[in-house]
Amino acid sequence: MKQRTGHIDLYIFLSVLAIMLFSVGVVYSASVSISGIRHDGDYNYLFRNHSIRVIMGVAALFVGMFVNYHFYSHISKIVLVVALALLAYTLVGGTVVKGAQRWVSFGPVNFQPSEFAKFALIIHLAVLLDAKQNKIASFRDGFLPLLIWIAAVAGLVFLQPNFSTGTIILGISFMLLFVGRVRIQHLVGIGLAGIPVLLVYAVSASYRWNRIVSHFSGEGGATDAGNYQVEQAIIGLGSGGIFGVGMGMSKQRELYLPESYTDFIFAIVGEEYGFIGAALLIILFAVIMIRGMKIAKRATDDLGRFLAVGITCTVTVYAIVNAMVTTGLLPTTGLPMPLMSYGGTTILFTAYALGILINISMYTRIRPREIVHYEEPAGPRVGELYK
Repeated sequence: MKQRTGHIDLYIFLSVLAIMLFSVGVVYSASVSISGIRHDGDYNYLFRNHSIRVIMGVAALFVGMFVNYHFYSHISKIVLVVALALLAYTLVGGTVVKGAQRWVSFGPVNFQPSEFAKFALIIHLAVLLDAKQNKIASFRDGFLPLLIWIAAVAGLVFLQPNFSTGTIILGISFMLLFVGRVRIQHLVGIGLAGIPVLLVYAVSASYRWNRIVSHFSGEGGATDAGNYQVEQAIIGLGSGGIFGVGMGMSKQRELYLPESYTDFIFAIVGEEYGFIGAALLIILFAVIMIRGMKIAKRATDDLGRFLAVGITCTVTVYAIVNAMVTTGLLPTTGLPMPLMSYGGTTILFTAYALGILINISMYTRIRPREIVHYEEPAGPRVGELYK
C-alpha cells in the first residue's frame, strides 16, 4: 500500500512569484516618465524602489511559508493590538497624502498601517473562531467579541478617512464569520443595522458623493480626478487590443494616467500586453483563489481552514475590485492590485500572508511530497488458495 503525505501548493507558489516578477517590468514601464519628473531626472528611482520591495516580498513569502501556522494562535492578539495602536497613531501623527491621513513614518521607513491591520485582523478572527466553536452560536460569548475587534479596526480605518479599505475589511470579515459557523441571524441583524450607517458615511463627504455621482452619470471628465483616471485607463485598455502595443510602449504612462504605476497598473498591463496579458494576470489570481479554497477545504483543522479562507478572500477581493475600478465597473476606490502595484507595505504583508497560505497547504494532501511504502499484510492474494 502507498500513503501520500502533504507538500506545498506549487500552483500558488509559482503564481505568486510570477505576479511579483511580472510587476517589476510593468512598474518600470509605467513609472519611468513620472519618476524622471518627480525625482530630478532619475528615471529609475521608482523602479529601483519597487525592485527592492519585490525582493523583500519574496523573502517575506518564504518566511511565511516556513513558520508553522499554529504559531499564530499564540501571538495573534498581540499582533492585532499593535496594529490597532498603529492605526490610532496614524490619526494623530500620520502623514497626510491627498487629503487622507493613512501613512506613518519612522525614520526612513514609511508604511500604511491599514495594510498590516487587515491581515492582523483576519489572523486573529481565525484564531478566535477556532477557539470559540463550542459557543459560537452565542451572541454574547461567541459573536460579540469578534464584532468588537472588527469594529475597532474598521472604525479606525474609516476615521483616516479610508472608506474603501474599511468597507472591504468589513466585507471580508463577515465572509470569514459566515465560514466560521456564526449564526446567520446574527450576521443578518448586524448587516441590516450597519448598512444604513455605511451609506450615510459614504455620502457624508462631498468628494465621495461627487465620485459616486460622476461614476454613474458618466460625467466629470478632467474636473473629477477619479473619473478622469478611469477614462484614461479605459483608453489604455482599448489601445492594447488583443496582443498589446508592446513592452515599454505605453502612451498612457506619459502623464495621461497619473496613477499608472499604483492603483491603475492593470491598465498598463492591458495596454502593453493586450487582452492576452490582462487575461493571464487574472488567471494567475484565479489560480490563487481556486487553490486557496481547495486548501481551506482540505485543511486538517479549523484554524487552517479559517486562515486559508480569510487570506484567499482578501487577496482575490482586492484583485477583483482593482480590475473592476480600472475597467469602469466600480467607482474609483484607491485599492492597489495585490503584488502588482508599486508600494512596499502591501507587497510585504500580502506576500507574507500568502506564505501562511502555502504553509497550511503543507499539512494537506493536495500535493504529494513523498510516498511511504508499507509491507503487504500476510495472507493469500485474491484468487489464491491457502496451501
